[in-house]
Amino acid sequence: MQDVYARRIDRFFRWHPTLADAQLAHPYFEVRAIAARYVSVFRLGALVDDPDETVRMQVAMRLPLTQLARLVDDPHREVRIRVAHRLPAAELARMRSDPDYGVRERVALRLPLAILPTMAHDPDRAVRLCVAQRLVMPALLRMVDDAEPEVRRIVAERLPVPLLSHLAHDADWRVRWEVAQRADAALLAALQDDPEEEVRDAVRARRGPVLASAGVTHG
Repeated sequence: MQDVYARRIDRFFRWHPTLADAQLAHPYFEVRAIAARYVSVFRLGALVDDPDETVRMQVAMRLPLTQLARLVDDPHREVRIRVAHRLPAAELARMRSDPDYGVRERVALRLPLAILPTMAHDPDRAVRLCVAQRLVMPALLRMVDDAEPEVRRIVAERLPVPLLSHLAHDADWRVRWEVAQRADAALLAALQDDPEEEVRDAVRARRGPVLASAGVTHG
């Protein structure tokens, strides 16, 4: 246990888990952190304010959910990310404005759909990508004007087909290409003269099968 090598410390506690409770005040942070993996959950509360984030990360992964909110404002992002991963979904709303995008990204992946639209204007692109991948109508439609093409492309993947016209003239050809992958016959006709060759190719590749499935013949 007095070893500085983490694997050997872990092996010791794995063999002697009942000794973990007595090491919560050990001067070496690695011992406290590894002990936190084996200590009784009833003793974990004593480590919530441990000075080392490595210890608090272990606590965040095991602390009973009823006490996890005590770490919501932890000063270290990795601790808060673990909290956002485990916190009951109904309590996640309080973490929507976390200063770290990684925490907000985790929140966006788990936040209840009823509240998720409140994150549609998050300042970070990665967070808005997560939001766009989960939003449902009508909130999803409000993201067609997002500043990032990649976010709008995700929206184009998920919008109902009758609403794809909102993105048919998007400034980014990749968004228009995505529209072409799902467009109906009328919208494909509107895209056939697109200035980007990749989009025109996509329209040509789909137009025949779409018209055929609609029972329309063409020469």
